Amino acid sequence: MKLIIGIGNPGLEYENTRHNIGFMVIDAFLGNEKYQKKFDGLYFKKIINGEIVYFLKPLTYVNNSGLSVRKIMDYFNIPIEDILVIHDDLDEDIGKYKLKNHSGSGGHNGIKSIISSLNSQDFLRLKIGISNKHKDNVIDFVLGKFSRDEQKILNELMPIFKDIINSFIEKGPNKTMNIYNTKQW
Repeated sequence: MKLIIGIGNPGLEYENTRHNIGFMVIDAFLGNEKYQKKFDGLYFKKIINGEIVYFLKPLTYVNNSGLSVRKIMDYFNIPIEDILVIHDDLDEDIGKYKLKNHSGSGGHNGIKSIISSLNSQDFLRLKIGISNKHKDNVIDFVLGKFSRDEQKILNELMPIFKDIINSFIEKGPNKTMNIYNTKQW
């Protein structure tokens, strides 16, 4: 059993914003699937290569993502090593991504919330770069929409992000990190 979490904010005003890259990746992976509303989030269950996989988009806003994550993990008894969290990374340029395990929040409030709710840092993260040039106005920047050029880069990376999710499901966190941390845009 696996749990794939995309971090983002609910509501039309946040759609396609930099902070919602986690939602965007899950939506790209699942296509037009119909989510169920439960666990303070939207979730979808899918069988992939015989593995039960839950996808979650917390509706608690980024800063309280851990509340939703804890609920679904407890309900389905999902071990922490079987979760992948997808989120934006302000410290990396657009087009860069990194898989990390057993590390701190890097200042990301959604990850801080998950670490606090799980009382652990021992889960895999797909950190997707959104920029490292706008630290003077961080809130407006992360809540802003991608430029046309940025969106083009992300669209070209989406197949890689889908492959990363499939690899995590089939091969687990360590092999996935070994494969994809060496490939970069």
